[in-house]
Amino acid sequence: MSTHHDGCRKSLTLPVLGLGAFIFLISIIGFMGALKNNSILLWIYLIMLCFILVAILVFTVLAFIITNNGSGHNVAGLRYKEYQLQDYSSWFLKQLNNTRNWKHLKSCLVKSEDCNNLSKKYKTLKQYKIAKLTPIEAGCCRPPSECGYPAVNASYYDLSFHPISSNKDCKLYKNSRAIKCYNCDSCKAGVAQYMKTEWRVVAIFNVVLFVVLSMVYLVGCCARRNATSSRSKA
Repeated sequence: MSTHHDGCRKSLTLPVLGLGAFIFLISIIGFMGALKNNSILLWIYLIMLCFILVAILVFTVLAFIITNNGSGHNVAGLRYKEYQLQDYSSWFLKQLNNTRNWKHLKSCLVKSEDCNNLSKKYKTLKQYKIAKLTPIEAGCCRPPSECGYPAVNASYYDLSFHPISSNKDCKLYKNSRAIKCYNCDSCKAGVAQYMKTEWRVVAIFNVVLFVVLSMVYLVGCCARRNATSSRSKA
């Protein structure tokens, strides 16, 4: 999905920023506890860090489960894949078929100008036909290949031909910039594939973060033990 519109990505970036701010806050608590040799602050630090570790672990496991299903289908004569919504997990289906959610996502897709920029990226029909489109470009910017509509250029199809497929997306596609195939299941599938890829990256990052924070947690446990030992000796 285009990165040109920060407002459309806010829902994705805010949770990450929130987690970062929370980790920074408890890091300060842990630092102050270690600096002042205060076992109470270290206890608070360890309890809060434990909650973060559990949350990261749960989210990572769910992310791998949710993104386990779904992949593209090769189409003869095309360098890119097409995606079908029913291939993805029930969680993706529920989120993308929610009218409110999709209205917001569709608004982002229209604003992104990804589809309208195809004619600028691919000047000739030959270039367009051998292009390797992204999942969103393949699903939202053009009708499914099974419809049989001839492409005039990268952003316009001849819809005077009767579709050779009963796929409902064939009748939903329009050449209008504001419509395209944004109401199609193929577009939702393209978004699902995009989200799957993004979530996989986040999940892998979370595995690394979990390992690092676990090591920090063990260091914190040692610091708390030393603080308790120092107080008992005093």
